[in-house]
Amino acid sequence: MAIPLQIRAEAAFSQLAFWLPKPVRRAIAGPPLRLDGQELALDAQLLLRLQKLAKASLVRGSVEESRSMLLASRHLVSGPTIEPVATRELLIPTGDGDVPATLYTPAGLPDPSGLLVFFHGGGWVVGSRASHDNSVRYLAKQAGVRVLSVEYRLAPETRFPGATEDAIAAFEYAYAKARDLGADPARIAVGGDSAGGNLAAVTAQQAVKRGGGIPAFQLLFYPATDFTVRRRSRELFAEDLFLTDSDMTWFEGHYVPKGTDLYNPKLSPLHGDVSGLPPAYIATAGFDPLRDEGEAYAEKLRKAGVPVALSRQPDLIHGYLNFLGVGRRFREATAEAAGALRVGLAPR
Repeated sequence: MAIPLQIRAEAAFSQLAFWLPKPVRRAIAGPPLRLDGQELALDAQLLLRLQKLAKASLVRGSVEESRSMLLASRHLVSGPTIEPVATRELLIPTGDGDVPATLYTPAGLPDPSGLLVFFHGGGWVVGSRASHDNSVRYLAKQAGVRVLSVEYRLAPETRFPGATEDAIAAFEYAYAKARDLGADPARIAVGGDSAGGNLAAVTAQQAVKRGGGIPAFQLLFYPATDFTVRRRSRELFAEDLFLTDSDMTWFEGHYVPKGTDLYNPKLSPLHGDVSGLPPAYIATAGFDPLRDEGEAYAEKLRKAGVPVALSRQPDLIHGYLNFLGVGRRFREATAEAAGALRVGLAPR
């Protein structure tokens, strides 16, 4: 897809702004934002200010308008395409037809390697493989693994549990076809951000329950884990911090059919059986409505004896995995996660 001239100009301006002297960046961003004993990173505050000036938001208008805006605006924050990473298009069979996926392979990677089955974020309504392309490339290259990025079905065209069924099918496909994908079946992880983190957590639970192949590792960025309660972080960070309370309500309204049992572990993995799950790296962001439920999930894993590394990035906002092209702080946080993935999928 050709990048509109306006988007290219805005992207250039955004990236330039992050290289201005610190006093200038602070003047543009405004006074430091402190909340809940945390101070928002200057990079994050500057990004929010630029988004506000550009009138950009995660949700805008209709579903189609929101999807198009996210896809176009990714060029503002994702940075230059990370190379050399080869891609191969695949189709994953499910009970409801084929789901597209892209296999990312960094140059020089040995065969077989570790493999991350990745589910993109976007509230189960927006987002795509394309919106997360550079983030996936970064994880693949920095962790030294292949990544299978899955285009699961979105709501409202396909409501819960459609995305969950696609995610489970994608992991089972990756496990069954590991050798064809250049992967070691004993070194397959599941991961994702936000809604994708929810799908990865659910997939890991269901894999254990089904008794077949089990992921070797979980990589969960600020996962949604519980639809049953509004935690304190959702009230604290309800407005003006990229993901808002109204965004979350909008996503839930499109994804969850009326009358759904919100305690269903395929929807709210915090209420599922976590015994026997593989080790996990769970990242949360300090200024994120989802912070507390991600940390509650980490605590549940820990109490069940599952090895878990919980890493709160106290100065960041929701979505930082996608902001690799602006400033340094977002990339630092993502580099930590990539390091955890590298260790989690290292040959045994």
